[in-house]
Amino acid sequence: MLVSIPTILDVDVVRGVRATEGAPLDLVFEIPHGATRTEDFTSLAAKLTSPLPDGLVDFFHVNTDAGAPELAVATARRFVEAEPQRTVAVLRCRIPRTFIDCNRRVDASAEDFKAGKVSPGLMPWITEPADRALLRAALDRYVAAVKEATALLASDGAMVLLHSYAPREVGVEVDLEIVKSLRTAYQTIEAWPLRPELDVIGKGLDGTSYAPKQVVDALRDALGGLTLADGATYPLHSSTMAWDHVMAHPGRSLCLEVRRDLLADPFEPFAQMTISAAKVERIATPLATALRRWW
Repeated sequence: MLVSIPTILDVDVVRGVRATEGAPLDLVFEIPHGATRTEDFTSLAAKLTSPLPDGLVDFFHVNTDAGAPELAVATARRFVEAEPQRTVAVLRCRIPRTFIDCNRRVDASAEDFKAGKVSPGLMPWITEPADRALLRAALDRYVAAVKEATALLASDGAMVLLHSYAPREVGVEVDLEIVKSLRTAYQTIEAWPLRPELDVIGKGLDGTSYAPKQVVDALRDALGGLTLADGATYPLHSSTMAWDHVMAHPGRSLCLEVRRDLLADPFEPFAQMTISAAKVERIATPLATALRRWW
């Protein structure tokens, strides 16, 4: 039975009008960076005793996947409207990656994270053992709940690992000076490289693609003017939990990044963003259409 866990996981089950209650899931959306509200940050920060960098909430807003939860729910609804016999679960993590990243194999090495072009699993400002224990326990509960949910997938079920990223790739170190570095970088933000509007994260370091080609091709055709890259920003790397999902569901997992300015109105790097329903719909409809290709 799928249930939400306060401060850790929100579960939204979207059922088509002809779906059988209690039937296996057809599709699971996972949003591991779904803690997008300021209170997600402040409520957990208040429980920690480690000295946090001043203004760390700025990094939280820059680095969390604003718009991804709304896009997942909207896509799930469009999907079951077209496939009324289907059932979809949306899993939204509420643990801010500002403290611990629920899309990371936390004990991976710094070299692994660098190879995967990703930030660390446990952030360097978490120094107190009690904080580490608290955060690891929360992560373990989240990972276990996602595993239980994916165990409910039908034999032909599928997963979408949904993310959003900032419009420009800002190269700063994730260290105790992160807030200062980000503020400086955003003073000249137009100088940093512009990311693709959407990017499929499906290629390993050796170039092998694990993305479902039929779904990717259908999405590219359906987007109607928006560009879809293929592994332009990040590899699919074993230091991430996404790797585990893709390996567990070969050919039936899609990891997708959507540029945040295509969802937020406006894009505000250092604040909780307002997500535009119209912008979300612009991507949810073609994404739902493409996902049907699995069946």
